Amino acid sequence: MIHSLFLINNAGDLFLEKHWKSVISRSICDYFFEAREKAVEPDNVPPVIRSPHHYLINIYREKIFFVSVIQTEVPPLFVIEFLHRVAETFQDYFGECSETTIKDNVVIVYELLEEMLDNGFPLATESNILKELIRPPTILRSMVNTITGSSNVGETLPTGQLSSIPWRRAGVKYTNNEAYFDVVEEIDAILDKSGTTVFAEIQGVIDACVKLSGMPDLSLSFMNPRLLDDVSFHPCVRYKRWESERVISFIPPDGNFQLMSYHISAQNLVAIPIYVKQNISFFETGSSGRLDITVGPKQTMGKTVECLVVTVHMPKVVLSANLNATQGTYNYDPVTKILLWDIGKLNPQKLPNLKGSLSLQSGAPKPEESPSLNIDLKIQQLAISGLKVNRLDMYGEKYKPFKGVKYVTKAGKFQFVNKMRSLCVSTSD
Repeated sequence: MIHSLFLINNAGDLFLEKHWKSVISRSICDYFFEAREKAVEPDNVPPVIRSPHHYLINIYREKIFFVSVIQTEVPPLFVIEFLHRVAETFQDYFGECSETTIKDNVVIVYELLEEMLDNGFPLATESNILKELIRPPTILRSMVNTITGSSNVGETLPTGQLSSIPWRRAGVKYTNNEAYFDVVEEIDAILDKSGTTVFAEIQGVIDACVKLSGMPDLSLSFMNPRLLDDVSFHPCVRYKRWESERVISFIPPDGNFQLMSYHISAQNLVAIPIYVKQNISFFETGSSGRLDITVGPKQTMGKTVECLVVTVHMPKVVLSANLNATQGTYNYDPVTKILLWDIGKLNPQKLPNLKGSLSLQSGAPKPEESPSLNIDLKIQQLAISGLKVNRLDMYGEKYKPFKGVKYVTKAGKFQFVNKMRSLCVSTSD
């Protein structure tokens, strides 16, 4: 299925490659580089790129492009899911999935890729199985391997590989038994200049960290499960019980894993947490313009908006910006033409404002339209869809575990546009 995998950084440097069926020349990545140049943002690179004899399927994670090369037609989502699993495995093994950590642990990376894919087809992708096959790196283990010449590869077949529950290893024991769940939601929204919602949806995931002894059987229920109409579960979840009772019943993997992901596309269920009043204008005469942006809370359910950042992609004729921010700091890069306003925590008592003048290139025609605004934000202890966990029950074991749920709302592709022409580009994703 997958012939080759290339890892490419943001600068376009190909720093790792792995081939399974046959060696494919690096020149195949030229088709990817062409698509990368056409995309404004890394996230806008088409996930499937066609060449005369191959398909290039890619994802963008942690400032790294994972580019797989396929020679025959396969379900693209199957390959995309596998690439995400590779990135998550690196994150689990090394603490972060970055170019530096991958280069520092290149031997283990190749060992993992060899086990995860057999002759181009996915084989072992569960973290528990992989950790028994290839032990995670530690400073002590690295020193011992250097002295003795041994490797991280295990000598016995993982116990879970042959069981009916391959995602959980046998004989798990913990002094402190705990189960924590993070409900993380991202808002993708497009709003016009007046603040009217043109498009809005929520992408949500429930990440779990389960460290329980033995073989526990868990049931997770929600106060409003009918919100979840488009869901995807980890293989451990019993889907028939979800269909009949709207309860998530499962024997969990040991450690960190993604229990489920969901998508809410009903626009009336998507609350917009902030509003933006903006006025970016360019004068007919003279080489100047004005900018005035105010941000305020809207539907935050009493929670505080944090890590608020406004990004404006200015027209090419804008040379500099002389602005005054009542809160936070701003920076305008004359090379990339990007204005970045880092507000931080939003204070509803004193709304942040950015106001000032723009200097344009002399003699250049006036820009036809005002630029759009991209928003980044975070709200702790809030699921913007209103989803709430009701209870977590455990069966099969007699001890009482520590349990906890945390909610986080983030901005995905959150944009205020001024004209429908900008909208068409944004909604094509």
